[in-house]
Amino acid sequence: MLQAKLSSKFQLSIPKALRDDLNIEAGQRFALLARGRIIELIPVRSIKDAKGMLSSSDYKDPSEYRDRKERDL
Repeated sequence: MLQAKLSSKFQLSIPKALRDDLNIEAGQRFALLARGRIIELIPVRSIKDAKGMLSSSDYKDPSEYRDRKERDL
């Protein structure tokens, strides 16, 4: 189990092994969530990083949607 020590300035250093595994870079931003006594660090990704996350098979053609008239039958 990896550990980090909180400095007198309330800063943590993420161990290199974890940074390498998760591709964390200097200056990267994190969202922080408190879950009871657990603190979660969630990397904030840019919109550019999100490009391509959904495959074209996830796209639904709107012409296939039912309209209100069909629901009232």
